[in-house]
Amino acid sequence: MVEYDPVTKEIVRNALINIADEMFWTSIRTAKSSIFYDTYDFSVALTDINGEILSIGIGVPGFIGIMDFTAKYTKEYCEKENIPMEPGDVFVVNNPYVSGTHLNDVGVVAPLYIDNEMVGMAVAKGHINDVGGTNPGSWGPASTEIYQEGLILPPVKLYRRGERNRDIFDIIRHNSRIPDYAIGDLEALVAALRVGIKRVQELANKYGKETLKQIFADVLDDGEKLALEGIKKLPKGEFYAEDYLDDSGTHEEPLKIQARVKITEDKVIVDFSGNPPAVNAPINSPYPATVAAARIVFMALVAPHEPYNGGIARRFEVIAPEGSIFNPKWPVPTSVYWETMTYAADLLWKALAPYVPDKLSAGHFLSVVAEIIAGVDPRKNEYVVLVEPNPGGWGGHEGGDGESGLVAFADGETLASSVEILEQRYPLIVDRYTLNTLDGAGPGKFRGGFGIIKDYRMLADGFIFTTGINRAKFPPWGLAGGCNGTLNYMAIIRDGKEIMRVRKITNYPLRKNDVVSIRSAGGGGYGNPLERDPMLVLNDVLNEYITIDDAKRYYGVVIEGVWPNYRINYEATKALRESMKGKVECVPLPSGIKAYYGVYRGE
Repeated sequence: MVEYDPVTKEIVRNALINIADEMFWTSIRTAKSSIFYDTYDFSVALTDINGEILSIGIGVPGFIGIMDFTAKYTKEYCEKENIPMEPGDVFVVNNPYVSGTHLNDVGVVAPLYIDNEMVGMAVAKGHINDVGGTNPGSWGPASTEIYQEGLILPPVKLYRRGERNRDIFDIIRHNSRIPDYAIGDLEALVAALRVGIKRVQELANKYGKETLKQIFADVLDDGEKLALEGIKKLPKGEFYAEDYLDDSGTHEEPLKIQARVKITEDKVIVDFSGNPPAVNAPINSPYPATVAAARIVFMALVAPHEPYNGGIARRFEVIAPEGSIFNPKWPVPTSVYWETMTYAADLLWKALAPYVPDKLSAGHFLSVVAEIIAGVDPRKNEYVVLVEPNPGGWGGHEGGDGESGLVAFADGETLASSVEILEQRYPLIVDRYTLNTLDGAGPGKFRGGFGIIKDYRMLADGFIFTTGINRAKFPPWGLAGGCNGTLNYMAIIRDGKEIMRVRKITNYPLRKNDVVSIRSAGGGGYGNPLERDPMLVLNDVLNEYITIDDAKRYYGVVIEGVWPNYRINYEATKALRESMKGKVECVPLPSGIKAYYGVYRGE
């Protein structure tokens, strides 16, 4: 064992974190698509020789359980196929069943060499907006097998000993509807790897290879100790939660899903046994994605303020029988995997939230609420693909209201798209971008946060619209007596009239001046709404989040006067609340939200 002083370990530990962040910003500065440089839908990491994560940069939290799978799979594949991993090599891979999520999330892996010895790997994974397949954007609720969803890549060399492998680049280029953007974003990921490798090699020059290898091992051991300390503070026992996916992706019947959680003195185990088998629709969540989602909640429980590393995950186990919707087998599709992946986390969240309300809130809008708008931009005669996640409402929690207009937990540090960039890059105008007070949020002692409404008005004909979302039938759950939240959906407005509300649709033809209205759900409430501080209710009325009638109906608060000189009638409020005991009313849910299975052919 190499000896070193504790200060050196802390310097190297923090250097690894800073290197990962530098890798992240390198991709931001070099990417071609707004989903990278504006939305941040990618992630980067450094691993040890075994593929355990040493540090992970800013980016998608949903990838914390995926980067190690990508690295390990690439290394194991190369060993099995006798493919050497040499200095300067960069592998590209997007097989979702063993390395990730869906085909759009393309991973790149490079071996990290110091003094002719491979000591680790640099990894990056990001959403390439189009990798071929049946539908523009390479995802949509209509696919029935993975071959319809785009180009499938096992680990192959994108660069061989530092030299560009033109054959692989050409294959990728000729399978994308937007080849310049696909290649540009891929190169941005590669640039991140090069920066990461260079910086770690500089650390080795300063501290020595053997010292660095020992610190790698010790950093991971420290992560494991951190997890153990966090587990000691959790309630022990077995916990259960169930919920429903809106549908299977092929018909209207909901799918019941469940999770059992076991917490011992030294481990947390989540068991997804007993769930439905994988379906012939793209909502299946590959095992790495299922693990990733559950790890986010585990981190929130045991080490919410600490940087993640693979040592923390040693004390966390996810059981998901092969062939189930949480661990599908080839060749079922996975392109809309996130709409089931998120439930893997939400079930764990829901099972434990009543017991750790200081750590976990009521349910949030959960869905990525993503859409595709694609077609030929007449301003430059270029095919364009808009893909983005959208924010929504989070659940109320012990001591505070839910946050409004934040992305779902699995997206974490991704951002809502910039209106100015969208209007410059695509032939559309954002007519409205506001909190969704139209549908509301879950009342509670601490209410849920509000979702958003974002209206895109098309400035050109010939575009298509695709979406696939959940929590459009079953709203975010309330906690400790709080009400449920509202629903996610999207609407099409034509000639000033709302002509449809949808949760799933593929390749719907848009006309010039059509409006795509994105409407995300409000979060669940925490605690009895009749216990909400009347001043908080008054503030919500003054801020136009709710009406005077809402204040009376949901919270039992009587507000009088004329805006902005509203006042609370405390005597009437006390009497009304007394009469309402046991009769809490929750906000009505939006209606008429449809799913269209298969490619849209008209009603």
